[in-house]
Amino acid sequence: MGRSWGSKPFTAEDTGFHGVKHFWSIVCWRVCGRSLGIFLFVIPGFFVAPAYLAFKAPEQAPPPTFYKDVLPILQNHCQSCHRAGEPAPMPLMTYEQTRPLAGKIAAAVEMKMMPPWFADTRYGKFANDSSLTAREIATISDWDKAGAPAGDAGGAPGPHLWTDGWNIPSPDAVVKMPRPVAIPARGEVEYTYEIVPTHFAEDRWVQMVEVRPSSPEHVHHAVVYIRPPDSNWLKHAPVGEAFTASDLSDPQERRQAHETTSDLLLVYAPGSAPDKFANGMAKFVPAGSDLVFQMHYTTNGEAASDETSAGLVFAKSAPMRRVITLQLNQHALMIPPGAEDFRVEVQGTLPNDCTLLSLFPHMHLRGTRFEYDIVRDDGSVETLLRVNYHFHWQLSYKLAEPRLLKAGTKLRAVAWYDNSAKNPHNPDPEKWVTWGDQTSEEMMVGFFDVAVPAGMDKWKFFVRQ
Repeated sequence: MGRSWGSKPFTAEDTGFHGVKHFWSIVCWRVCGRSLGIFLFVIPGFFVAPAYLAFKAPEQAPPPTFYKDVLPILQNHCQSCHRAGEPAPMPLMTYEQTRPLAGKIAAAVEMKMMPPWFADTRYGKFANDSSLTAREIATISDWDKAGAPAGDAGGAPGPHLWTDGWNIPSPDAVVKMPRPVAIPARGEVEYTYEIVPTHFAEDRWVQMVEVRPSSPEHVHHAVVYIRPPDSNWLKHAPVGEAFTASDLSDPQERRQAHETTSDLLLVYAPGSAPDKFANGMAKFVPAGSDLVFQMHYTTNGEAASDETSAGLVFAKSAPMRRVITLQLNQHALMIPPGAEDFRVEVQGTLPNDCTLLSLFPHMHLRGTRFEYDIVRDDGSVETLLRVNYHFHWQLSYKLAEPRLLKAGTKLRAVAWYDNSAKNPHNPDPEKWVTWGDQTSEEMMVGFFDVAVPAGMDKWKFFVRQ
């Protein structure tokens, strides 16, 4: 029989800790006729309480509240679209606006439908990544489950100071189509153009630009081109009024409406954000230039009109780097009827050094995925971006760290299409699909912005050194 607890104090020998200057004692008492002993570990000058005495049931964390937990998420990820005058159908600025939608908001973020962000997380890091973290998703979900409590309004963050009517600071110049374009209730609308003089008396460097249609629900996309004063592009087309290629009498100018070497100021599509270039980078608009608005309108059963504007914020000083927009196109599209996963690619080689800033894929209703790659001489591939394409949310993906690309770098764009009946957006799964302007046709365009020396325009960039 071993010694009973309490017969004498335990020593180091009793515990097996030989030669260690620790002191043990036993506290014993009888409960229901049994001796119970609790170890107390004593170090000179310290007392460690028994584990059972220190144990305390964890307190239930209070549920998230709107003002403390949810409102900051809305300000950072949602209110750029979900406020008055923006494309989202409901504002999420106040508790009263948000509370009735708590369940729908929670469901949308749990399914990662909102905020819209479609980049595959395995490839690239992007400065404008609007996706929520797992913790932010859990916060909104828990807030909904708790009954969407308001909490203390005094703990709310200060309101985000949005510029009225813009997602950029107050523009230095607004270039607006002088005449509204009538949009029918039904049918297809041919690409519509308006040439608008800037009346700039001096060269301008544009550091921020935003395109704002007055009827965004009818705009499939808009491309705003910079037409310098010495350009012959659409030289005889009317200025200050809407026209289509069919309205032009010159066959060459009818073709020119669909192809140009002029630089782009901005590409707008549903869900796209303004361009905001880092200090030292800007787009160049020569004095006396025109802006050419190319508008692709779609009908939705209601007649309307649109008068699109472009807001420009000028750089405070001449930058060291000029931003130009390039693109990889594959016009030779032939997508077979019923094809579920049809692959199309195009590639090109950069003629000069440049710094890659952003990537903007564009397809129509059959597009499912889009990818940008660097293809090396040994055949290896580095994927820069892969997106699960969403026609109604066409985004520009801005690199978190701009990427220097040397002359000779081979860039590839790859697109996949679903022309089968399984695609719920497919206008006609029994049709051979080719390149075309309308959404019932298809496109394959990989826009990308690069920065080059300030004195280099697009023409000079394509002169190989």
